[in-house]
Amino acid sequence: MEKEHLIFGIRAIIEAVNAGKEIDKVFIQKEAQGDLMQELMKTLKKNSINFSYVPIEKLNRLTSNNHQGAVASIAPVSFYSLESLVESVIEKSEKPLFLILDQLSDARNFGAIIRTAECTGVDGIIIQKQGSAPVNGDTVKTSAGAVFNVPICKVDHIKDAIFYLQGSGVKTVAATEKTESLLYDIDLSGPLAIIMGSEDKGVNPSVLKIVDEKAKLPMFGTISSLNVSVACGAFLYETVRQRS
Repeated sequence: MEKEHLIFGIRAIIEAVNAGKEIDKVFIQKEAQGDLMQELMKTLKKNSINFSYVPIEKLNRLTSNNHQGAVASIAPVSFYSLESLVESVIEKSEKPLFLILDQLSDARNFGAIIRTAECTGVDGIIIQKQGSAPVNGDTVKTSAGAVFNVPICKVDHIKDAIFYLQGSGVKTVAATEKTESLLYDIDLSGPLAIIMGSEDKGVNPSVLKIVDEKAKLPMFGTISSLNVSVACGAFLYETVRQRS
């Protein structure tokens, strides 16, 4: 994580949030207490900002300055609202292509996915505010700068985003092993949103209940699943193939 993308100190983080800075994630010292810390927690929850509790050693590694038990990372990109992203994309494209990442938590996987998304013409990536991978220096580096070319939208709930897309005429397809349908048998040629799940749990079962289609990749080896960024690449390039 690059030092210029960090804010340290409780009051400084509160001020940054109130000033509308794009805070990506806040690291809070485990068992930290006090009135100011309570004020910070209220501010983070009110603004739906991603945070996690970490040992003091992690905070000390992030900055040698007096962090007071809290360090925030500033996102190197601005995030879009769901409505403005979907409206602008549908306006300019007959076959919009969205990518929804359900609780993907690894910054390098996220960066690799963004890079593939940019190469395959994805119009926008939708992630959840809580529990998603941070957009940090690792993400930027792994994406080879593609993070600056693909609009990213943060939403409170993935399911609400899916309902909104469906209401806008966009077909939703989830990547999951919990189906008999192969990716190659599904029509991906129209307006589309592909949903990829987290590294360990896949797409949330409650999300699987509301998508239009579920699809899996054929597997011939003894290992039962692919790395999520590799699987995402297979889904996106099959979409490209069908649309060519």
